[in-house]
Amino acid sequence: MVEDEVDTGSGEVAHLLVYNDDHNSFDWVIECFMEILQHTNQQAEQLALLIHLKGKATVKTAPRNVLQPKKEALVDRGLSAVIEGERI
Repeated sequence: MVEDEVDTGSGEVAHLLVYNDDHNSFDWVIECFMEILQHTNQQAEQLALLIHLKGKATVKTAPRNVLQPKKEALVDRGLSAVIEGERI
């Protein structure tokens, strides 16, 4: 479901987590995942549902330096996103 990015030697592999909230619609979360994470519609829908049901999900695994701008873009759009090991 979540594709790994190839590490080009510029960072340790980490996980980008998104937490459920009561503010963002499914459509908005799906749109954000497709635009920022380049997930397919099906991947984005599955992740949005998983986050809704489980409270959180890993949405991307990649080197930390690749995940940082993606996390910031998700947060800028109102999603609760962290790189594993960071505090919410």
